[in-house]
Amino acid sequence: MSKIRVAVLRGGPSTEYDVSLITGGSVLSALQNKYRIKDILIDKEGVWHMDGIPTHPEKICRHADVVFNALHGQYGEDGKVQQILNLVSVPYTGSGAMASAVAMNKAIAKQAFSRYGIKTPMGISFDYGSSASDVANSTFRKISPPWIVKPTIGGSSVGASVARTFKELERAIMYAFGYGDNILVEEFIQGREATCGVIDNFRGQKYYALLPVEIVNQNNKVFFDCESKYDSNTKKICPGNFVNDIKAEIQDLAIKIHDSMGLRHYSRSDFIVTPKRGIYALEVNTLPGLTPECTFSKSLTAVGCKYEHFLDHLIDLALNKK
Repeated sequence: MSKIRVAVLRGGPSTEYDVSLITGGSVLSALQNKYRIKDILIDKEGVWHMDGIPTHPEKICRHADVVFNALHGQYGEDGKVQQILNLVSVPYTGSGAMASAVAMNKAIAKQAFSRYGIKTPMGISFDYGSSASDVANSTFRKISPPWIVKPTIGGSSVGASVARTFKELERAIMYAFGYGDNILVEEFIQGREATCGVIDNFRGQKYYALLPVEIVNQNNKVFFDCESKYDSNTKKICPGNFVNDIKAEIQDLAIKIHDSMGLRHYSRSDFIVTPKRGIYALEVNTLPGLTPECTFSKSLTAVGCKYEHFLDHLIDLALNKK
């Protein structure tokens, strides 16, 4: 019996290019003995390469039974690559085009959270062209400090920062606009950071919630920024030190987000847990990082699931169009 042909997409024209290379490398290493693997590099200009040669996506997909999407951020996680894969009629891992686009846009995702009764921090989005001073004034009138400012599109907290004064807010706005044409300014809620993964059709459950991970910043940073996400010194405690009721609520919210937003195969939602105000949903990731230091990988280990078995499961879901 011939081996299943798997094309692994990595790289891509996003600020998370390097992280995607690591995720893709981990996937390639884990799959190489069981499948016929093609390492597909998408460069920073969006050109697809197979065997080091620029190649049209349709030609690449003729050589694959299934595509493993190991991209992160723009293009790979916002529905664009999903649209391409839909057009060439090849099954792929992860959420579909529309769900990916909605989840990737933090402002639209927040609207979805609110629509489904999921608590989320107050926030306002702004388009490029507004001056930092005007954005700061508008924010100051509607949301009390401190604030967190981030690009609306993007992942790994790239371009995000916290502001406590008006001047800091202006700087944070200019910084965020350096990473995109639309930004989101939110109330910054102090609390314990948590993240929780969900897997489809796993261990007899339609939606299986992994154990919540607690993120403890050891570098006196006020939030889980891009550097902290991939810093081995940041403590990612799995299972997190939450009482059973809080743990169960985080898991229920992660499943609710995954289900209500029409996500597929797997996702990871991020939360802030406060002692008095409850649990707030921050955002959802449709293609969580799968590097050794990532929280999703640690969650798999905590429930006794081997990394390669999880990848097998995703490939099976994609092939069977589940």
